[in-house]
Amino acid sequence: MDTARRSAFYIFCVLILLAIPFMVSTAAPQKAAKAPPTAKQASSKEAPSKSGDVERGRYLVEEVAKCPECHTPRDANGQPDRSRWLQGSPIWITPVHPDSNWANYAPALAGFPSFSDEQGEQILEKGIGPNGLPIRAPMHIYHMNHADAMAIIAYLRSLPGRSQ
Repeated sequence: MDTARRSAFYIFCVLILLAIPFMVSTAAPQKAAKAPPTAKQASSKEAPSKSGDVERGRYLVEEVAKCPECHTPRDANGQPDRSRWLQGSPIWITPVHPDSNWANYAPALAGFPSFSDEQGEQILEKGIGPNGLPIRAPMHIYHMNHADAMAIIAYLRSLPGRSQ
């Protein structure tokens, strides 16, 4: 890919990342508010989820936030490898200007192996990583509502984790 096309592609990616918060807030009509989960449900990796929550989470992850673009390894043709869906990958996007805070690796999300539900909520609702610091670029800082965050976590937990 020549330099001009690559630059145009990067600009397109940045515009998509900037538009995501607006797309998430209007992505689909919200259901009536449910009672908040109990402390045990909120912290349990085994908390039951409804299939509608998983499907909504899939939609948000794959169609709105486009998480597979960074969190899925690429195949020989440069496309996300479906056999390693959301299993973590080196970041292929580079900043236009040097950025010492730029992440080099997108962690595995399939099975939600490295995060508790509370950490997932902090990441998705406040943009705060498990280390208590803002998440690093190129990851977008989301300010999702709680129902969307929980749907995403339900979907990620429904996926098979990395095969050893």
